[in-house]
Amino acid sequence: MKQLSGLDAAFLSLETHNSTGHVGGLCVVDPSESPTVLDLAALTALLGERVPLIPLLHQRLRYVPLGLDQPYWIDDENFDIEYHVREISLPTPGSDAQLTEQVSRLHARPLDRRRPLWEAYLISGLAEGLLAVYTKMHHAAIDGVSGAELMTILLDLTPEGRRVLPTTPFAPEPKPSKRAMLARAAVSLASSPVQAARIAGDLGRSLPLVGSYVTPYVGAILGREHDDGAVIASAVGLAPKTPFNREITPHRRFAFRSVDLAEVKTVKNAFGMSVNDVVMAMSAGALRRWLIDHDALPAVPLVSMIPVSVRDEGSKSALGNKVSAMLASLPTHLDDPIARLTAAHRATKIAKAQQAAIPPGLIENVTDFAPPALVARAARVAFAMGLPHRIPPFNLVISNVPGPNVDVYLAGAKMVANYPLSVVMDGQGLNITVSSSGGRLHFGLLGCRELVPDIDDIAGHLVTELQTLLRGADQPNLAPVTPIRREEA
Repeated sequence: MKQLSGLDAAFLSLETHNSTGHVGGLCVVDPSESPTVLDLAALTALLGERVPLIPLLHQRLRYVPLGLDQPYWIDDENFDIEYHVREISLPTPGSDAQLTEQVSRLHARPLDRRRPLWEAYLISGLAEGLLAVYTKMHHAAIDGVSGAELMTILLDLTPEGRRVLPTTPFAPEPKPSKRAMLARAAVSLASSPVQAARIAGDLGRSLPLVGSYVTPYVGAILGREHDDGAVIASAVGLAPKTPFNREITPHRRFAFRSVDLAEVKTVKNAFGMSVNDVVMAMSAGALRRWLIDHDALPAVPLVSMIPVSVRDEGSKSALGNKVSAMLASLPTHLDDPIARLTAAHRATKIAKAQQAAIPPGLIENVTDFAPPALVARAARVAFAMGLPHRIPPFNLVISNVPGPNVDVYLAGAKMVANYPLSVVMDGQGLNITVSSSGGRLHFGLLGCRELVPDIDDIAGHLVTELQTLLRGADQPNLAPVTPIRREEA
């Protein structure tokens, strides 16, 4: 039995009638040289063999009465792996459009909280004999880094796989009684004053930075303005309104693209930037093109939220969430791609410096301190008032998830791509997440179906933006290149 952290439990509170709290991945594999057949039975056998290495896969939630403390992961006495591993097939030869449509529908469905919070689907019928495995797991259980650690347990370095030592048959531990959980909650509540004092000290040291983020939103809510009518400024500014910063529906759209990591590094090296700077510039350019196409380009830059891992050496292999966040301007207002790259580099550098000033673990400590019942109530009030989409703190999440830099295999089949899927919620109806593997960057884009029905256009613009930056990288000392408009591409 393991208790969720406050940050883990916060992802449970974010689920509403129109938003889910799970993350996922679409792993595309080539079984042509596999020594064995990859079918439902083989995938089920593989996962059944590896589940004992990841106890969370056979654990479900157990809530504390009255929401007085964080929930627990407990063994599921009715664990049935065949419930969690499933298969579907596309009409052969399945197109990318058919694949993304099916994954969109699967990702839109919430997980059953009465069972362990994960599912896996084997998808056959893809063109060229490829297969795909779509998996999803609740964000309360993993973040990007722990999700990558989870994949290392499921994947192998050779087609033949590796021998997993036999384990004792699964014998679920008795579930804790309500009385025992209430007793633990009482001890936790008794320590709250000490915890509050420690958090207050950390928060006080961070107030100048926190204030730079909070002030503009307080000003917007209260209507405070300068004499010239401008809302109080901040480091990144208020997030401007876009078509995807509205109340979302329960329906999703998914798109993906892959680009050569070597081409990204060519741009990086030509301009003295980082890979993440290039990803941010590509995203800014792609979103600019899409917003222009929809006559919705704001005059000011968008605001991106970038998750940041705060794991130390002791928690690298642990599941759960160890993550903070930083806000960075996304230069969609600039029409020159090289200027966007430079501005993205500068904005990310400033955001990193600001984020580094926040004491490690502050966000986790604050969420641990608040009782789940209070957090859930606050979330319901915020969503009922429409605050996430009326005053969005940022426009979208752009996340970079680590991946293997060597060839890996799933049940004998070589992985050729791994496209991540994340979360969208009211006020942020679009998410861009990128993962690296096999010398390529794999972009997974998730959006609200009604707000971003043509999300595949944004995915295509990402590739176009990289090609534009490559042309500038050939002769970086020349005048900046002119970006290609959509109708010219």
